[in-house]
Amino acid sequence: MSKSALIIGITGQDGSYLSEFLLAKDYVVHGIVRRSSSFNTSRINHIYEDPHEAGRRLILHYGDLTDSTGLRSVIEKAQPDEIYNLGAQSHVKVSFENPEYTADSVGVGTLRVLDCMRDHMKHTGRKVRFYQAGSSEMFGAAKPPQNELTPFYPRSPYAVSKVAAHWYALNYREAYDLFICNGILFNHESPRRGETFVTRKITRALGRIKAGLQKKLFLGNLDARRDWGFAGDYIEAMWAMLQHSEPGDFVVATGEAYSVKEFLEEAFSYADLDWKKYVEIDPLYFRPTEVDYLLGDSTKARAAFGWRPKTSFRQLVRMMVDADIELAQQEHLLHDRKLAPSLTAGD
Repeated sequence: MSKSALIIGITGQDGSYLSEFLLAKDYVVHGIVRRSSSFNTSRINHIYEDPHEAGRRLILHYGDLTDSTGLRSVIEKAQPDEIYNLGAQSHVKVSFENPEYTADSVGVGTLRVLDCMRDHMKHTGRKVRFYQAGSSEMFGAAKPPQNELTPFYPRSPYAVSKVAAHWYALNYREAYDLFICNGILFNHESPRRGETFVTRKITRALGRIKAGLQKKLFLGNLDARRDWGFAGDYIEAMWAMLQHSEPGDFVVATGEAYSVKEFLEEAFSYADLDWKKYVEIDPLYFRPTEVDYLLGDSTKARAAFGWRPKTSFRQLVRMMVDADIELAQQEHLLHDRKLAPSLTAGD
């Protein structure tokens, strides 16, 4: 029989790639979607299946990490073999402005899911494997390179909340002998990245500048260095962790770090533009406490289940630039159509 997976945060960047990956492996995929008055499923529209279709393998449920009753209900309906907790308020800058909600959804939200899963296993006798999405932001100011033994030094409410979630997961693994893995993923990007995250903000603006739809790009700290990989590669590591013989904590990273400025240079030069003519620094985009240098050491993951990044930094940047130039061209075409005078029978 097909395995069943529950993805919390299925409409996000990682959730969409993971859904595709699991469906290709013949899983039945259940996903939790937050209720909204507007459609928020754009990243999974291409794999969406109508609820009226028989035998569908992608099933969506309304739920929220702040609602334990709803989470419990979804787990009972989905009967998952694997749970991937990818849901979060994941924007670092926003976490300074909404710290309480961030802590509730990211930290306590993880605890809610773990307890709902434990209760489900207890009364059904089923075995469920759990993946907790950690973040390189948990290392914060720790000296690079960072691996599983590096002490955490979080520098934002988001990072602190992720550290709490990490320790909740580890505690439940040890206290109740559960198969729980913490994946400490370093920055992973793609054309599906949210437009407020710096990499996508850069490539989205670049596409619009190229199309004549935007004149300036406002950024913060250009010297921050990050270990950037492709999200499509990283979700394979998530799955591999849950297929491994033993649960554990695993850093997933490329082992190479580049500054925001280097990302800018690579993106704009690929589009034959000089970034210095279009980029301005705005103090609004600086964090109250900065994270200067994140560089991951994924030796453990590579040895344990053979994971390797397939996409280079340059390939990643160019993939994102190509996608956003195409998107901007479509936007420009729609813009021109709206401005075009309408024709009447008399014209």
